[in-house]
Amino acid sequence: MRARRRLTTKYFIGVDEAGRGPIAGPVAVGVVVIPITFSSDFFKGIYDSKELSEREREYWVEKTDALSAKGDLHYAVGFASSEEIDTQGIVPSVTEALARALSAVKARPSLSCMFLDGSLFGPTRYLHRKTSVRGDVFEPVIALASIVAKVNRDRLMTELSLEHPGYGFEKHKGYGTKDHYQAIRDLGLCPEHRKSFIKLSLDS
Repeated sequence: MRARRRLTTKYFIGVDEAGRGPIAGPVAVGVVVIPITFSSDFFKGIYDSKELSEREREYWVEKTDALSAKGDLHYAVGFASSEEIDTQGIVPSVTEALARALSAVKARPSLSCMFLDGSLFGPTRYLHRKTSVRGDVFEPVIALASIVAKVNRDRLMTELSLEHPGYGFEKHKGYGTKDHYQAIRDLGLCPEHRKSFIKLSLDS
């Protein structure tokens, strides 16, 4: 009888996305890789990024960057552009952004256990993976992935506000606020707008 190959988990991977719902800008997927020996003390006080202030989220990214520089953890944020979202839809675009982030961190599927938030599903080569509704509340490594995704996307939207002034990207980060729709009426669409998201909403 052939012996079964024993799978040894050495890493936990947290995955979450930011920017699925805005009408402008890319969608972002954060991936955080930590060893199973990673100290749980690091995560004290961490929550879903939506429950934290902007300053608190920046604080967590600073802590994460410091550990990443030392090699204690690894993380990456993958993006899919508004053009990709319009061309192929939001779900395939999220999948593509996840693939880009995973490629950047060079996670090893055979040694990893992946935790994903909400409606996200990891590649099938990651045999040990689990998607949980509100996983960013119950799994700290998902919460951290949520934070790095949101902070990096927010920073990008602020940069895009300089390229496309007048829309207020630095304020609403691409979400469909009343002021944002008014700016579209006044200025028209810019290349960062998701045309498939707003073409039926301009008269609202």
